[in-house]
Amino acid sequence: MKKGPVIIKGAGEMASGTAHKLFRAGLEVVMTELPQPRAVRRGVSFAQAVFTGEHTVEDVTACRVQKISEIIEVISQGFVPVLPRTFTSEELEELDPRALVDATLVKEKTDTYWGEAPVVIGLGPGFRAPEDVHAVIETQRGHHLGRIYFQGIAAPNTGEPGEILGYTWERVLRSPAKGEFVPFREIGDEVEAGDEIGVIEKQDAVYAKISGVVRGLVYPGLKVEKGTKLGDIDPRGVREYCFTISDKARNIAGGVLEALLFLEGRKNV
Repeated sequence: MKKGPVIIKGAGEMASGTAHKLFRAGLEVVMTELPQPRAVRRGVSFAQAVFTGEHTVEDVTACRVQKISEIIEVISQGFVPVLPRTFTSEELEELDPRALVDATLVKEKTDTYWGEAPVVIGLGPGFRAPEDVHAVIETQRGHHLGRIYFQGIAAPNTGEPGEILGYTWERVLRSPAKGEFVPFREIGDEVEAGDEIGVIEKQDAVYAKISGVVRGLVYPGLKVEKGTKLGDIDPRGVREYCFTISDKARNIAGGVLEALLFLEGRKNV
């Protein structure tokens, strides 16, 4: 009997890495996102499809949809549907998902719970298995990245960006004020420390603190708050990394696929 799709909440970098692996493994995937996504690593995020209609990451293409009939059509064409809102309970029942993955990475408790699908998986802090979800995937870099917890929780959020060539906070671009972000650079551009990357409301400039490649940048014209993450600079300077799935995303995606197959197998015993 044909099983329903896997629903993934979120379409940012880690969610998209997960969607990519599940899709390549032969599963049907449907994603949901915010109407105005704040995804930074847009080169490898299917959230980009919300703005542009479609987006391809490593030969897998996602398409923006608005209703169930469009979701079914996009799946039949061999693409990944991205819905820029949450599903209603009626829509969720109609889709009859085989699994649900909360990949929003908000790092705090959400309304996701184990009763939404036969298998429910949460990424990172904010979920406890089996009380909230059937499995939790570790998202913190290190020895346990991608580990599956069928009981317990993931490591707490450190609040610090991952280290690249000794840089952490220095590589992150944050908004100096509230307003509309207008970028002067694009993802993949080489920059030097001190270069102006963009501006908020035509007056508050955003500068690069280090030299490297613009690996991520929020969508032009996005309304942001003071302190919002706008992008990041990769000091390694390898442009290819801006448009290919990261090692972290692949590890997490592998954990999701393993957890899904294990839990489905256990239910069928």
